[in-house]
Order: sequence, then C-alpha cells, then structure tokens
Amino acid sequence: MLKTRASRETWLFVVMALLVLGAGLGLRDPWPSDEPRFALVAKQMVDSGQWLFPHRGLELYSDKPPMLMWWQATLYSVIGNWRVAFLLPSLIAALGTLWCVVDLGRRLWTRRVGLYAGWALLFALQFTFQAKKAQIDPLLVLFITLANYGLLRHLLLGPAWRWWWAGWFFAGIGVITKGVGMLALLMILPAAIASARHWPRVRLHARDLRFWLAPLAFVLAAALWLVPMVMTALATKSGEYQAYLDDILFRQTAKRYTQSWDHHQPWWYFLGTMPSMWIPAFLALPWAIPAWRRRLQRRDARYLLLLGWWLLIVLFFSIPHGKRDVYILPTLPMFCLALAPLIPGLLRRRDVQRLLGGFTLLLALGTLAAGASALLGTPGFEARLVLERGLAPGAMEAMAWAALAMGGAGIASLLLFGPARRHLALVSMLAVVWVLYSLVGYPVLNDSSSARGLMRSVGARIGADAELGLVAWKEQNLLMVDRPAATFGFTVPWHEQLQAGVQWQQLSPQRRWLLVQEDTLLGCVDRDGAVLAGVANRRRWWLVPAGAVHGPCVPTEAELKRERRLQRNEQ
Repeated sequence: MLKTRASRETWLFVVMALLVLGAGLGLRDPWPSDEPRFALVAKQMVDSGQWLFPHRGLELYSDKPPMLMWWQATLYSVIGNWRVAFLLPSLIAALGTLWCVVDLGRRLWTRRVGLYAGWALLFALQFTFQAKKAQIDPLLVLFITLANYGLLRHLLLGPAWRWWWAGWFFAGIGVITKGVGMLALLMILPAAIASARHWPRVRLHARDLRFWLAPLAFVLAAALWLVPMVMTALATKSGEYQAYLDDILFRQTAKRYTQSWDHHQPWWYFLGTMPSMWIPAFLALPWAIPAWRRRLQRRDARYLLLLGWWLLIVLFFSIPHGKRDVYILPTLPMFCLALAPLIPGLLRRRDVQRLLGGFTLLLALGTLAAGASALLGTPGFEARLVLERGLAPGAMEAMAWAALAMGGAGIASLLLFGPARRHLALVSMLAVVWVLYSLVGYPVLNDSSSARGLMRSVGARIGADAELGLVAWKEQNLLMVDRPAATFGFTVPWHEQLQAGVQWQQLSPQRRWLLVQEDTLLGCVDRDGAVLAGVANRRRWWLVPAGAVHGPCVPTEAELKRERRLQRNEQ
C-alpha cells in the first residue's frame, strides 16, 4: 500500500489530517460561547428523549436547527463519552470536506492537484480552528461542499444525474443545518453563463427531464425536519411552540439577514477577514489573480464556476449589516480548489518561497516572544490573568513552554528544509502549533474555560445531599453540575430568576443553595453571609445560603438598567 510515491503522498496527507484535527479529542469539555449550549441541548435530548424540539434548561431553544445536537446525541448514544461525542461531529465533517476537495481536484485536474487543494485547506487558519470546535459551521461546510461536489460532477464531468440530485439534496440538508445551505445552488449561475456562451467542458443538460426533478431532492431533504417539526408544533396549539416556529423559521433566517440586530460590520468586512483568516493559502493571491485571469481568458469553465461561486457568496453576505467571519467559511474549500492547480508552479518561485519563509519566521519569533514573556515577564501581569480567568496553578507556565516549543519547531524547520522548501517548514510548524495547542492547552485551560473546576468546587462545598439552584446561569454551569439543578429560566430577566430562586430556596432552607452570578446579586443578599464560589469564563460566582437573603429582592431603577444592559450583552 505504501510502495508507490502516490500512495505515500496520499497516506501522509491522511495521517497529517487525523493528527492535526484529531489531536486533543477527549481532553476537554465544551468551551464557551456556543459549545456548552449545543452540548447541553444534546444532553437534554438524550436524558429526556425529546429530540424534535431542543430545550435549554426549561425553555425551548430556537436559535439554531437541531442538526448538530442530533449528531452529538447520536454519537454519545454509541460512544457513551460526552468529551468525545461533542467534538466528533466537527472532526467527521472536516475530514469529509477534505475528501470532497481532494477527490474533486483529482477528477477536475490530477491526483496531485487534489492533494495540494487538501493541504491548502487543512492548514487554512479558519478551517482548522473551526474544525477543532463543536460548532454548527463545520457541518454546514461539509453539506455545502457535498452539494458543490454533486453539482460540479454533473456540470463539469457529466451528465451525472445521481450526483446532480445529490447536490440539490445536500443543499437541502444544509438548509436544515443552518439555514443557508441553498447558497450552494448559486453554483448553477456561473455554469449557466458559461454554457450559454458555449465554453468547453460545462453543460447544464437542461433539456433532459431529470434536470428539473432535482428541486424535489432539495424539498425532500428540507422536509425531513421541517414537516414533522411544523406539524407537531401546530398540533400542540401552544403559544410557546408557536413562538418557536416564528423564531426559527423567520426571525433567525430572513429577518436576521434583512434586519440584522447584532455583529454590525462595514460592507468591506470580508475583504479584511479573508486575508487574516485564510492564511497561509491567501498569501498566494497576488500571484493567483493574474494566473486565474489568463485561464478565464482561455475559457476554462472550472475556474469560472469555482471563483464565480466564491465571489457570489461573499457578495451575498456583504449586503446585510450583520456579518461574522464564519459566514464565508463554506467558500474556503472552493477557493483552495481553484488555487491548487497553481501551487506547483508557485512553489518553484523564489519570491513565493521567501514570502513563506518570512511568514514562518515571523510566526516562530512571535510564539518564542510570547513564551519568553510569560516566563520572564512581570509576575503581577501573570497573577492578574490567572485570577481573572480562574486558571489552575502552573497553567501559564505550561502554556509558555508550549509556545517556546512551537517557536523552536519553526526555527528548526526553517533550518532543516532550507531556502527551496520553505513551504515544508511552514507546514511542519503549523502542525506542531495545532498539536501542542491541543495536547497542552486543552488540559490546562479546561477547568476554567468549561466551568468544570467551578462546579466541582461548588459540589464539594455544599455536600452531596444539598440541592442547587442556578441564577443568571450559563450553559456550562448546568452542563458541568454534578447533580440535578433547579433553573428559573434562561432568557428570563435576572432579577426575576433571583426572586424565583429565593422562593424555591425558602421551601427547604437547610438543604438548598443558590449559585448566583455576581452581576445579579441585589441588595437583598448579604455578601458576608454568602461564599465566593470561584471564577470561570471571567465571571465571579457566589454560593448563597438561605440565611444570607434578607427582605424582598426588588432591584432599584439603576440596578434594573444595569441588569438589562449586561444581560443583553451576554445574549
């Protein structure tokens, strides 16, 4: 299997992808902001058996479709380990996306071009970063890339009717994953233009009836979740479920696009995002643009479809005021695929090698400086950071030594591979950075970032027989608690949660404690009678026994304004 050069190159890529993306799996719990939310929803699915309508605590969770949570809950049911199950969907999705890109590159050009596309994507900062997080976006990227794969197999290598239908089907799956899966279908627009102008290689085959049956596959995929969800919600005739429908079908989709209420950015936001988040692949853009122009002048439809679709998606997300860097992440695989045929020639250029060497050296010196500063810098800064984040003793030292190792690996790689192979030095250093970040960073940062340390301390402080109520809680608190905990709503105003929590506590004052976020404490709570439980995610938490509560917990006007501002910022 490893006798030929081709097989060795393929297996090297497979092993590197598993190493970089899989390192640290099982070494940490979910970290904010979104990971604990999705993991909590998935855990409640398993515990309650209610999979169609996700819940966060007592409330329905309507911000996102439940696709990722279904994956997490299903994998947990098979594996039985949440630390692995919550991250495994992203790993599977990232590996699936890499396969699509490599195989498309092989079919559209050559096997080596496919591998170059895979390497460019694997080490693109945004792709690797998101692939190692339990977010919805890696799944969305997979389904949009699968849709692109199917459409391109038909449009450029067809007719291939099964792949044509599969492309529409996966676009529909993308819709019920995060609402925007239908954007994959914009690939048809540049294909139609090229076909109308009689460019070689590209054909729609629109005269065949099978061409027009594809939208049925899209509808079928979307209906797999939408139909049972809508029918069940309408059958309940409950205001809560009606609000769920309105929020997830309209407010979180069309209204978020046309009337964005958060993440406001200028129209050119993505022009700054791509150069910073798509490195090192984006470094080749100055040489790629003229090369792409020459190929388009030669009427090469492969570049028109890939680049045209990329630009259409960037334009689509540049229109609304609300923008986030992950919005254009699904276009990164096609960008790398369009870049891949140029990479062999680019790597033979001295100026490209100098740029890659300079970037590697800058990265190495930056990590060395960060590590040395943490070890030799002002102790007060380190102590303040440890206190603010609630880090365990020795955490900063461990991260500092890891940073020094990353920088040392970069310098050693530059010396080892020499001036003609700076790209190998860059790949080597990036692999070390991601592996060390996972193997060292995950364990030392986990207790603070996941709130596991806080909740373990809380459990030990109140004892095994006590009951716990959460006020102004975050998802990681409920996820990490060691016993069934009472909650009083999540989006409910904090002072109302505190009032409900105090009433619950008075029913059994000797056994019941409240864990309260510091910003929620009102004048009714005597801090001398409460216990500072700890710090997690830059928030201070207090354990409040019944004896520390005096009088009605009614906020003043100033406290109410402050609470509204803080709660709005957190949500």
